[in-house]
Order: sequence, then structure tokens, then C-alpha cells
Amino acid sequence: MAETGYWAGAAGAVLFVLVFLVDGGTRPGYSPIRHPVSALALGRRGWIQSANFVVTGMAVTAGAITMATSGQAVLLGAAVAVFGLGLVASGIFRMDPMRGYPPGTPEKDPAVFSARHRMHDLAGAVVFLALPAAAAVAAFMLPGLAWRLGSGLLAVGLLIGFGLFGTAWEEDSPRTGALQRALIVPGWLWLAGVFVQYARA
Repeated sequence: MAETGYWAGAAGAVLFVLVFLVDGGTRPGYSPIRHPVSALALGRRGWIQSANFVVTGMAVTAGAITMATSGQAVLLGAAVAVFGLGLVASGIFRMDPMRGYPPGTPEKDPAVFSARHRMHDLAGAVVFLALPAAAAVAAFMLPGLAWRLGSGLLAVGLLIGFGLFGTAWEEDSPRTGALQRALIVPGWLWLAGVFVQYARA
């Protein structure tokens, strides 16, 4: 049934948020305020976040394919699929240890980043640009003024927030992780809501 893909996408988006919040809040030596979500893929428990990226990305992509092939929202489905595949790539290519995590890692950035880290950065850029693009498309496609207005505002907010996060990351702000979470939580939950909306349509 078509609804299965939508529910899988919604569950994946919500699961992603729950996993990184719980794991990040209980990980020794990890600071959710300073460190990005991607850093959770490092260390002995790193497999949890790596799996979180991949499973969520596959679930979201399944929902996006359902959306696109149902004929209800081809363009929106394509944008969400790019987002989902970016998540999968983020799980396959981990960032380099840096900025004090895992514990014992130097506080500074590596002198040279690995190819794996550069691929992770590229995948992250895809993720954080594809989601506001999807929200912008949704602002013209979703039924109801509330959904359209909310999606449009989210698209603008995510783009601005992505720029602020990029600056915070470059400056190694002590609140980099908190800023990233302020983008991820509403963005991922909005996407879950969109999937639920289509599942119930």
C-alpha cells in the first residue's frame, strides 16, 4: 500500500530526532551544546548514529519515492529523495575526530581533512539545502493555508539557520551543536508531518 511508504518516512524522521537526542544526552565526553550530531558517529558507540543516518535516509527516501510515484507531488518527492540520500551518504562517510571528541582528541581541527570527511561535508550540504528546497516546494503544493505558510516560513528559517550554523562551525562556537539542533528538530518533524498528511489524504 502507498501509505506504508509515507508512514516509513514519518517514522524514520521522528526516530532520527529521538536517537540523536537520547544518545547525545547520555554519551560520555560528548556535548550536545558544542558538538554536531555527526560527531555521534565517532567512538565506540558511533555505530548508533551511523545506523541512524542510514536507516532514516532509507526510510525517508522510501516515503519520497511513494510521494513521487503516486503522482501527488512529483517535485516535492524528488526534493525529499535528495534529502534522504544525503542522509544515507552522511552515515556512510563519517566526519574526522576533532574539537575534543571523542575524548582525548585534540581541541583543534586536523591539519588535513580526510577524503571521508570531505565527502561527509558534501553530504551534509546536500541535506541542509535539500530540506529547505523541499519546504519551499511544499509551500506551493500542500493543501491548506496553514501548511503552505508554515512550509514557506520553515524554508526561509532553515536557509538562514544553515548560514548561521556554517559560521558557528567555522568559528568553533561553543553553541554550534545547539544551533544545529535548532534546525534539525523542526525540520525533521515538519517532514514527518508532511508524510503523515499524505498518508491520511
